[in-house]
Amino acid sequence: MLFISDIFNELIILTNEMSPYLLLGFLFAGILHVFIRKEKVTKYLGKKNLKSVIYASLFGIPLPLCSCGVIPTGVSFYKDGASKGASISFLISTPQTGIDSIMVTYSLLGLPFTIIRPVVALITGVFGGLLTNSTDKNDLRKTSEANCCFEEKPVEIKNPFVSMLKYAFVDFLQDISKWLVIGLVIAAIISVLIPDDFFYQYIGNNYISMLIVLIASIPIYVCATGSVPIAAVLMLKGLSPGAALVFLMAGPATNAATITVIGKAIGKKALISYLISIIGGALLFGILIDNFLPRELFFNSISICEGSHSSHILPYWLKISSSIILLLLIINGMIKKYISNRKTEKINESESLKARGMKEITITVKGMTCNHCKATVEKNLNNLKGIFKAEVDLAKSQVFITGNNIDLKKVKSIIESLGYEYL
Repeated sequence: MLFISDIFNELIILTNEMSPYLLLGFLFAGILHVFIRKEKVTKYLGKKNLKSVIYASLFGIPLPLCSCGVIPTGVSFYKDGASKGASISFLISTPQTGIDSIMVTYSLLGLPFTIIRPVVALITGVFGGLLTNSTDKNDLRKTSEANCCFEEKPVEIKNPFVSMLKYAFVDFLQDISKWLVIGLVIAAIISVLIPDDFFYQYIGNNYISMLIVLIASIPIYVCATGSVPIAAVLMLKGLSPGAALVFLMAGPATNAATITVIGKAIGKKALISYLISIIGGALLFGILIDNFLPRELFFNSISICEGSHSSHILPYWLKISSSIILLLLIINGMIKKYISNRKTEKINESESLKARGMKEITITVKGMTCNHCKATVEKNLNNLKGIFKAEVDLAKSQVFITGNNIDLKKVKSIIESLGYEYL
């Protein structure tokens, strides 16, 4: 019981430190989602030059997309005409940061890491993009088949303020809450189980620590926000700031699914450039931090460290109230997701009149993990000729399609062009 109590106490401490900044980050995420249209940005990413690569990296840094959500966006950019270099630059820089993870980084790790993370994301993204362009000079790919099959449909006009709040505190929060909670729980368990100065006593070498962290980070999934409390606790156990940066970079930017999709959708050369940029950049900047910056600069900024002045910037009542609000929002998101998954996947009454005589098809699509995946698949399929309505059930990994003269070959082509698996 004492063990569980200790974990629970650590969980409360971590949540209190993160929640005010996390809520602010969610709000900024909603603003970015509503007022910065990704379709408008695509035109700046088409040329195989330095400028398009820099644009892609700069555009990706504040976007609140994790490595699962960034896949369809990055692949869509590529299929819509963005160069391979710009696409890889976007895929490298985006999952490493995000306005929400930047805010949480400031709350737990302080100003140094808050500045370093986006700077490193920009540099590695630009390097990866330029490397991709230099190794793939004959990019003669065809325009996405999806583009030639689209038909314009009337766009529903929504209240931007309502859309902003819904995306920030319902849709996006649903996507990130699972991994955020997992990250917090892992951090709390590590804090209780692993003794202080663990890395000093049992490893004692920063370079070996970096390699261990890197090997553990590449295949697993952890979001940019969820990685922050884990990194903070590991540093309190003796992990060097450089090794922590390796985890903060490689953890969110790489996982088995991302690696597979990039290799399949953009090409093996682009995948190699991607991995070289992430792995090489993580190790390079980790070594630079450990050898050229004082450790005190980072350890004195960790807000969960006892005695740290940074933990007193915000009043305690604000932290507690923010934690309660965050918990209620997470519960609300879980309830809405449960209700949505329990609903029968049928067209509403007004649409059923139009849909009489239409064919209904259910297909299985693997790789959809969040609301961003759901929206991407539905948007692309709903614009396909012959399809009246397409709805995604994330829990079942299924897509329900209603329409006339549905061409399943084109449906499969669009699904696979977005980086998902059609079964």
